[in-house]
Amino acid sequence: MAVVVVESPAKAKTIEKYLGPGFTVLASYGHVRDLPPKDGSVDTEHGFAMKWEVASQSQKHIRAIVDAMKADGDDKLILATDPDREGEAISWHLEEALRKRRVIKKSTHVERVVFNAITKSAVTTAMKTPRQVDMPLVEAYLARRALDYLVGFNLSPVLWRKLPGAKSAGRVQSVCLRLIVEREMEIEAFNNKEYWSVKAVLETPRGQSFEARLTVLGGKKLEKFDLPTAESAELAVQAITSRALTVQKVEAKPGSRNPSAPFMTSTLQQEASRKFGFGARQTMSTAQRLYEAGYITYMRTDGIDMAPEAVSAARATIKEKYGDAYVPAKPRIYKNKAKNAQEAHECIRPTDMSKTAKTRGRLEGDQFKLYDLIWKRTIASQMSGARLERTSVDVGSDDGNVVLRANGQVVTFDGFMRVYEEGRDDVESRGDDARLPVILEGDAATPKPGGFSADYAKFTEDETVVDTGMLRHEKAVLSEDGSTYAQQHFTQPPPRYTEATLVKRMEELGIGRPSTYASVITTIQDRDYVRKEKNRLHPEDKGRLVTAFLESYFRKYVGYNFTATLEDDLDKVSAGKEDYKALLGRFWNDFSASIAETAELRITDVLEKINEFLEPHLFPVTADDPTPRVCKNCGTGRLSLRTARSGGAFIGCSNYPECRYTRPIGGETPGGDMAGLDGKVLGVNDEGTPVTLRAGRFGPYVQLGEPTEEMPKPKRASVPKGTDPAAMTLEKALQMLSLPRTIGEHPEGGPITAAIGPYGPYILWTKPAEEKGKKPTKTYVNLPEGDEIFTIGMNRAVEMIANKPAGRGRGQAAEPIKALGEHPSGGEMNVMKGRYGPYIKWEKVNATLPKGVEPDDVTVEMAVELVNTKAASKGKRKPAKKKPAAKKKPAARKKTTAKKKS
Repeated sequence: MAVVVVESPAKAKTIEKYLGPGFTVLASYGHVRDLPPKDGSVDTEHGFAMKWEVASQSQKHIRAIVDAMKADGDDKLILATDPDREGEAISWHLEEALRKRRVIKKSTHVERVVFNAITKSAVTTAMKTPRQVDMPLVEAYLARRALDYLVGFNLSPVLWRKLPGAKSAGRVQSVCLRLIVEREMEIEAFNNKEYWSVKAVLETPRGQSFEARLTVLGGKKLEKFDLPTAESAELAVQAITSRALTVQKVEAKPGSRNPSAPFMTSTLQQEASRKFGFGARQTMSTAQRLYEAGYITYMRTDGIDMAPEAVSAARATIKEKYGDAYVPAKPRIYKNKAKNAQEAHECIRPTDMSKTAKTRGRLEGDQFKLYDLIWKRTIASQMSGARLERTSVDVGSDDGNVVLRANGQVVTFDGFMRVYEEGRDDVESRGDDARLPVILEGDAATPKPGGFSADYAKFTEDETVVDTGMLRHEKAVLSEDGSTYAQQHFTQPPPRYTEATLVKRMEELGIGRPSTYASVITTIQDRDYVRKEKNRLHPEDKGRLVTAFLESYFRKYVGYNFTATLEDDLDKVSAGKEDYKALLGRFWNDFSASIAETAELRITDVLEKINEFLEPHLFPVTADDPTPRVCKNCGTGRLSLRTARSGGAFIGCSNYPECRYTRPIGGETPGGDMAGLDGKVLGVNDEGTPVTLRAGRFGPYVQLGEPTEEMPKPKRASVPKGTDPAAMTLEKALQMLSLPRTIGEHPEGGPITAAIGPYGPYILWTKPAEEKGKKPTKTYVNLPEGDEIFTIGMNRAVEMIANKPAGRGRGQAAEPIKALGEHPSGGEMNVMKGRYGPYIKWEKVNATLPKGVEPDDVTVEMAVELVNTKAASKGKRKPAKKKPAAKKKPAARKKTTAKKKS
């Protein structure tokens, strides 16, 4: 029997069924080795040698493969991981790990097979054409992994030391974050400009009406900003209504629209975001499940070409479902745009063209939506183009002073549009696809009374009649007969990125690759550098600070051209045209020098640089506040960025400690979350006690009543994160003040309550002690964000408590979140989970992680610095002076003696 290794257990089951007896199919469960997050994992002094470690969770999977190969004396190992760079790397890691365990012998045949779809024909065909592991592709992976390690491991500690509260930096994630921050700065710096447009509803001699917009005024073509005020728009309206108009030109042209190419990774992510609001990660995880079920081809690809047999199947399906007219004379050929052919697999398409989402069966929710989208796009890509007739009509006055244009479009054959039309990003419709009536040259065009009355009425009920007999409002002008209408507009700033438009922009700039888009966008959100609101990406203040720091001190490495050029060089490595160690050498020479230059930087210098970079955001100059950096408290101090000991940053006064004025980075600015809301009375409760909205040091909160002698601290409740304070109502505030809420009695005894804590809403079951003298047992379960805290009932609460994973009992040692290794003075260091957050434990020293630093980000270097500082502050012996453990030597001898005796 041959042992076949794939990546996921779902795939393993399906493939074992296709291959039948003679094959044992096992899963690697993704990557099996990685670089340990500690110094020296990439040895820059010795040819960038990499020290790999088998992940603890991967040990059992490798053991299963080893056992399978030994059990049957198998002399064949088939590596069938995914057909991309990451899949090639996993195959290489597996082969290396198994060779180290001496399972692969000289007689063992190791083969690599790839298939683009999990169907019986694709799998059996692949088995007939095995090859060896593609080393250029592996080397491209090694180069990327080394670069990511060198940037992350060397740059992140600089951030921690120089910019408290920052979490990490990355080769691609920092460039992606820069895009979002720069777009936000564009929006903030944008000055809108007023302009007006003029339209008229006109009638033909046959009584049919159509709409036309003013394009020529005073004999000159009207540009966008030629009507800058209501007065100029009013004159334009008067010019139209005071003249007789005739149809001067009617022009009809045939047009066509061709379908979009089938999906590759980036376009699938973009379209799923436009049509369903899916995030990049959601799209990819859904596509992964469809791929593993054998329904679609591989979902990480830069390719848009389609296999000839798939094209034939698509054309046959089109003919059967829609008829011969919808099948073009020749198949449509789409050429790959990917610079690197190694990344350009076949497009993302259904494995069976005849199966729609409805006939495929067993598809629900996101999988149904995404499969339907992929099927429609694929089928449409091979259909006939749509045929259109585009008509433009010019209506003008005899003196040539006024010309209006009407545009229309008629679809004469829908073609691919019968199945699918691509979504659009932030495109304002011009209304040029309206159907026009029959209009002939020389026809009189008469203004239609009341044509725009309804449009004008939506602006105001208090129209003002001006001397010219028109109705005029600050946003609109309407002719006396209601036929001609001018409307005010303002230019709009560029829109914030959605995940779809961000992926599109990254693709345009050549930043990242299909396999990385989703993870990069997810990482910057998980790090709290970016938040997503209404599907738009907004930079957090922490993200702005990181970008400002990197732009100031590592500008080259967050440059778009540098990142794109590096991606091109990595593509050359995978194509076998570039030596990956030479690439790493060039990068490291410059990058290590840049890191060294920051060693002597003082935090005050860093903060002043960031003050300059972010000044328009931190200290915006307004008409109400022309000197925003002057302290509002003392009147003489200068406001600037400051860092807190606990991590994070805030705005403080230069006269500290005499002046203790502080404010959040994004707070107390005009239009801020609590602007004009502090102290707002929301109403009174049933006893007549006022409920107010307040701004506090840790954010907005609601308060019941005022401090009194009997109750110096009135009841308060924090406004949940993500809730708009301006939308706070009395009903919502009273709900929050009613917490904690008793849900009921647990079947095993003890109350269950619901409340909001520092980490969000939760339920608590206080189980009575089973023996006298012992404390009751408390079980906490987090609730999802939302109103469930006010509505959750007993059944749901008991179920959630029952389903909570068992925690550590009394007397059991706590399991570390992350093992860090040995302290230079001896003794293991571990990251532990604590009641008030994660901390580093070394012997009897416990050092809390700085705010914003995740356990996964902690390195040995950082841990040593934290525990040493903590030990010194507590008056403990200094770790550096710790003597060798002399007392341990006899114990060691005893152990040795004991072993000898045994």
